[in-house]
Amino acid sequence: MKVLILCTGNSCRSQMAHGWLQSFDPNITVCSAGTQASGKLNEKAVAVMREAGIDISHHTSDSVEKYLNEEWDYVITVCGGANESCPAFFGKVKHRLHIGFDDPSHAVGSDDFIWSEFLRVRDEIKEGFYKFYVENIKGK
Repeated sequence: MKVLILCTGNSCRSQMAHGWLQSFDPNITVCSAGTQASGKLNEKAVAVMREAGIDISHHTSDSVEKYLNEEWDYVITVCGGANESCPAFFGKVKHRLHIGFDDPSHAVGSDDFIWSEFLRVRDEIKEGFYKFYVENIKGK
């Protein structure tokens, strides 16, 4: 089973989703990429995942170009609000899905508020990807 998780920058939401999905089943091949990959991980995303017991600090922020020639069982976009455009993937894909989330890296306010947004989105990603895992992968 191969799953590619796509976003624009591949620094935050797609990285958290990658970490969660891999934690549910280490036998799944999970990769994440961005159409405009930032080249680095969001430090707060790494920190909130570490707080949940998942280390994503070794992940890399990769361009979607790296994965275009591979075949995927699922390609999942995680872009959120109406102001964001989700990337298109033109490789060989059995199933395309969208599971959208707000971008906590755009949160504005106090440090506590921004941290609470990262926690909220982290937990929403866990819930959304666990539902995906149970409905589409587990036991199949």
